[in-house]
Amino acid sequence: MNNCIYIHEFIDINGHQRANYMQHMTANWGPIGQEQRDQLCYGVWALLGSTGVWPQTVNMWEHRDWSGLAASFETEAVGSGAQDPALAAWWARAAEFRRGGCDRIVLPAPWTRTIEQLCADGVRGATYAHELVTVAPGDAVDLLERARDASDLHRRHGWELIGAFTTAMRNDDEAILLWAIPTWQQWASGEQDRDLATWRRGIGARAWERVLLVDAPLCPLRIGRQPSRDDRVDWTD
Repeated sequence: MNNCIYIHEFIDINGHQRANYMQHMTANWGPIGQEQRDQLCYGVWALLGSTGVWPQTVNMWEHRDWSGLAASFETEAVGSGAQDPALAAWWARAAEFRRGGCDRIVLPAPWTRTIEQLCADGVRGATYAHELVTVAPGDAVDLLERARDASDLHRRHGWELIGAFTTAMRNDDEAILLWAIPTWQQWASGEQDRDLATWRRGIGARAWERVLLVDAPLCPLRIGRQPSRDDRVDWTD
């Protein structure tokens, strides 16, 4: 049973700063989040620009439960700008690399594995299909179960459902599916599968957007662990 709460982020990047931003979030923020907020890095990915908005990243952070997330927000909101003043230098450096974004709080299906479980299972992807699906109010949880039921259909092409989430603080009308795909050719074969296309149409979703993600160099799914202080670089110079 996964009782964790996740923050999901689409981040807009300044110019050619995506590599710097991903390093800053994994190596420089990841250990701070672990130590000060009991927050784990679930993933940081580059969004492949040919499939969606660019330049952009997707970040996800894992908290143990609602109480843990509330404690993190309480720590963050103490500053005059609703930012932890102890991290002023970190925030200033991050601002050089990004210009904004859109965050969601998302809830996992009970059977969705935590990041520690995914790393222990050796889950890897050459790429990841990230699907943002809008459905009728009240249908988001049902979509997660239907995606799980369709796992065998996706598995024809090596696609593995590693994350299934609904968006909190909404009308149960949005879901996120994350598929790990071992090779690029398996992604291509899945895109051409008419049975998969028919299955998606049969859901009756109001919108279905699929983009491709690629692991940051220090994404836990790539390195099999959480980023540590040994990975950090100085951002105060």
